[in-house]
Amino acid sequence: MTSAATPSAPLPTAPVARKEPRRIEQLGRVRIDEYGWMKDDNWQAVLRDPSILRADIADHLRAENAYTAAILAPTESLQATIAAEMKARIREDDTYPALPHGPWRYYMRYATGAQHPIHARHPEGRPQDEQILLDVNAAAQGHEYYAVATATHSPDHRLFAYAEDAQGSEVYRVMVRDIATAAPVGTPVESCSGNFAFSPDARFLFWTWRDEHGRPTRIFRRDIASGSDALVYEEADPGFFIGVEASRSGRWIVISACNQDTSESWLIPGDRPEAASVCVEPRRAGLLYTLSHWGDRFAILTNADGAVDFKLMVAPDATPGMAYWRDLVPHQPGHYITDCVAFSGHLVRRERRDANTALIIRHHDGQEHVLSSDEEAYVLSLSGSYEYDTRELRYVYQSPTTPRQWYAYDMDDRSRHLLKTQDVPSGHDPMHYRCWRLTAIAADGAEIPVTVLGRHDTPIDGSAPLLLYGYGAYGHAIEPSFSTGVFSLVDRGWFYAIAHVRGGSEKGWNWFLGGRGRNKTNSFTDFIACADHLAATGFGAPGRIVTDGRSAGGMVMGAIANMRPDLFAGIVAVVPFVDELNTMSDISLPLTPPEWPEWGNPLEDADAYDLIASYAAYEQVGPRPYPAILAIGGLSDPRVTYWEPAKWIARIREQTTVQRPVMLRTNMEAGHGGASGRFDALKEAALIQAFAIWAIETAERP
Repeated sequence: MTSAATPSAPLPTAPVARKEPRRIEQLGRVRIDEYGWMKDDNWQAVLRDPSILRADIADHLRAENAYTAAILAPTESLQATIAAEMKARIREDDTYPALPHGPWRYYMRYATGAQHPIHARHPEGRPQDEQILLDVNAAAQGHEYYAVATATHSPDHRLFAYAEDAQGSEVYRVMVRDIATAAPVGTPVESCSGNFAFSPDARFLFWTWRDEHGRPTRIFRRDIASGSDALVYEEADPGFFIGVEASRSGRWIVISACNQDTSESWLIPGDRPEAASVCVEPRRAGLLYTLSHWGDRFAILTNADGAVDFKLMVAPDATPGMAYWRDLVPHQPGHYITDCVAFSGHLVRRERRDANTALIIRHHDGQEHVLSSDEEAYVLSLSGSYEYDTRELRYVYQSPTTPRQWYAYDMDDRSRHLLKTQDVPSGHDPMHYRCWRLTAIAADGAEIPVTVLGRHDTPIDGSAPLLLYGYGAYGHAIEPSFSTGVFSLVDRGWFYAIAHVRGGSEKGWNWFLGGRGRNKTNSFTDFIACADHLAATGFGAPGRIVTDGRSAGGMVMGAIANMRPDLFAGIVAVVPFVDELNTMSDISLPLTPPEWPEWGNPLEDADAYDLIASYAAYEQVGPRPYPAILAIGGLSDPRVTYWEPAKWIARIREQTTVQRPVMLRTNMEAGHGGASGRFDALKEAALIQAFAIWAIETAERP
């Protein structure tokens, strides 16, 4: 294992954050927040312009960055080596398979050395006649951060629109270009969520507006020719997210409003985009449904009638309300239907079973067949399509040992054609590695899937260090995909594992429900059970495990740091949700009302207050032997605000009973997703892996 530590180097002096105790009384309960001053009172404006951050806060964050850099200075050479290894596994002049749409094929490619992609197209059968639609690398020039969300062409192939974010706050500007001239069309759409859709006739752009709190609350219809906007939909409930899309058939524009428990859809006829929207089925607490237009009907993915893992129903498009819904694919417990895509002659659904996925193709006559794999852990996913009237399905196969493979699949004759295999320029032989699917047992008997990747020659006797990743929230599954980044550790004799804890949907929607709200602590205890099981089976050992969690996965990291600090050599928490009680009590924050179904509402529910307080990472910090911690935040992050990790680290540093460094690194030019360029992002990944190696080495030093 490459050495990362310098034994004789004295530790730099850590910043000491000043304390300004603030007494907060809520539902008859009192808490003290000494570091609440780190939240800039003008934080909404800071999200859009990070340069106006209050000076004392900026100075503190920079001091924390300097301390982290000083502590990890002995790893700088290792960081550079790992980043170079990661870059060598990326094909720099990569091109993704082109998707057909009428007379054109649309695709994305990277030029050698470019941080960002090029969106392009060429006429069918004439790849030499490329037309560049958007060079993101050129657009990013002069910006510390630059990202493009939605980017697509109009149905008539005349226009190209894209949503750009130049500060990381996820407040987007939508630009429309004339493809033939590359000239801008009209004025940009400002304060957009990044979600938009062309009308089928390409005369209008439907787009979603973010309010001053950063929440999507209105949908407008812009007349592209005149630039005028008309309000189409306004959401009154701050706990609901909204969005808009055009159906693949081109027959409908669909507006959706939802939270984790409840949803509602509204329809606008595609041939009458100026018509008023009509509600399909009014929202009712606990009812979730989404629509896919299929011929003269809608396929409806829903949890109606107690279908916890969802089922498919159909209704005529003339009468799409629930009174007309009829079962098409009945509910099967344990077969969680995650997606449904309609083609003119086929309906394709994706199911997740025991942390793996399958694609099921259904013909109009009711016959079905399944695409799956016999690997222990793998991922099958749909890779997009612009065309509705086609028998070709595009999908991707991958596993922790197998690079991505793009296929074109004929849904009628069941033949498939390999379009592309992910190239690893520095070389990758899947036979050198092995993937295991293990089962850890939770305290209540639940069986938790664990995916492990390692080299065939790495001993399974507890001597190898282990990096354990976890998430466990929102029903989001961490799938066993192929990642070139993890091989820098694996090739150094590490095991890499994913704990598929409750709160995700790896084992179905009940797996999600078992790790949310009043069941939230299952996510934390599941993760600890996975770590214990990996140690018991020789894939790790207590004190030789480094953990990694991001966003809501950072909540898991905060909890396990308080619950079992002895088990881990190091903890990485990226944009971590660790100030749960204060955040869920602040209705001005973008995600607070939408998150109440996930965690509970501590402003109105005393039981929810007590539960959150019982596990909230910041609230539960106390005198403990904390392991080394690396927290990473983003100054313009609208999801997990920069002050959460800053407050958490300050309190841990005050309370820890050992001399292991706890560090904070704030990205002053980015938000929730970190650096936007594909190579810049490798620097953060390399920092994390170098920290992991350093944490193991320093933990073992006398």
